[in-house]
Parts: sequence; structure tokens; C-alpha cells
Amino acid sequence: MPTRVLLSWSSGKDSAWALHVLRQDPEIVVAGLFTVVNAKYQRVAMHAIRLRLLQLQAAAAGLPLRTIEIPDPCSDREYRTAMQRFVERSIADGIEGMAFGDLFLQDIRQYREKQLAGTGITPLFPLWNKPTDQLAREMLAAGVRAIITCVDPRKLPRSYAGREWTLQLLEQLPATVDPCAENGEFHTAVVDGPMFRWPIPVEVGETVERDGFVFADVLPAETA
Repeated sequence: MPTRVLLSWSSGKDSAWALHVLRQDPEIVVAGLFTVVNAKYQRVAMHAIRLRLLQLQAAAAGLPLRTIEIPDPCSDREYRTAMQRFVERSIADGIEGMAFGDLFLQDIRQYREKQLAGTGITPLFPLWNKPTDQLAREMLAAGVRAIITCVDPRKLPRSYAGREWTLQLLEQLPATVDPCAENGEFHTAVVDGPMFRWPIPVEVGETVERDGFVFADVLPAETA
């Protein structure tokens, strides 16, 4: 029997591409997506995607969405407790694996592996150690469309917030910036690609600076 897997869905391009890759593996069935949501603002943590856009992404992917709400601010203990409860519920639902779109940060991988150790759930990393320049171009060639929703201004000019992640943008990135932004240079919201049954119309709204990061509000066209 194929392994029933939940995919950690950040709302961005890497998790979207991980879904595309997993669906090509006959040994795996992606049973749903899960996302950590800030309960106060009803947005995806770090990416700052509105809950409504997150729901539209899941609908376009044809998968159920499971959200894990955390308070704002959230202590490490509160976060770990919320995740532990989610893992326990997932096991009860017959989930055997959890997949992540991580690319090469060893400390992040080790943290996920540690959190799932002994639970009976296997962590999966379908994009692990793929060269990021090659991976970025592969995604774009396949039709992935994503909007930059968050920029770390210490690594990238704030003007990149709200721009579409394109081949032209890749060629304009400073040499110190990873093409897939695995070092946190920016975060994205995916709006189209081979993992979706239809594109999601969006508009870019207000850009604000908060907590040392620059955020562009990507709005579903239905609410813009």
C-alpha cells in the first residue's frame, strides 16, 4: 500500500514543487496539506499569506487543508505543544509520513527529524540537495508562478516585495542571494503551476515593514 503523507504547506513555491514531485511517486499518496497559521492575524507564519488565499491554494491543489493555529507571540514551548497535538491527531487518522520542501539547511532538517523521532511518522524531503539554480529554472519552465510576499531587507532590496518570481528576476538577484531563497532572503505565494488544477487570480496590495521584514499583501482577486 502507498504511504499516506501530509505535506507541510508554506504557501510558497518550494512546498508547491514538493507536492508536484511527491505526486509522481507511486509509493506515496498525498492525503492533505498542513500549515501553521498565526491565530491573531489569520495569516501563514512568516509568509504572511491571508488564510483565504491559503484555502484557495488547497482547493486548486485538490487537497484538504489542516491548519495549526499558534498564538501571537508564540513561545517555543507553545509551538512544540501545538505540533505534538497535530502529530498525534495525524497518526490517529492513519498518516504515516510528513513531507517538507526544505532544500539544504541541515539544521532545519535535523530539527524536523528530531520532532518526529519515535512518533511512527517518517519525515520526507523530496527536494533535498537539489542544486537551487537548476531547481528554480525547472520550476519556472514547468509553469510555476509565485509572488514575493516577504523580503529580508538585510539581504535583498525592499523593492522586490510584491514582484513575481521569474527568470528575469533570478538574473537580477545579487550573487549572495539563493535563487530559491533557502537562506530566508524572501518568501513567496504560489498562484499557478502543474500542482494546481487552475490558476489563482491575485492582486498585490499594500507593502509594509514590520519586525524587520518587508511584506507585500497578496490578495485573492475576489477580495482585492
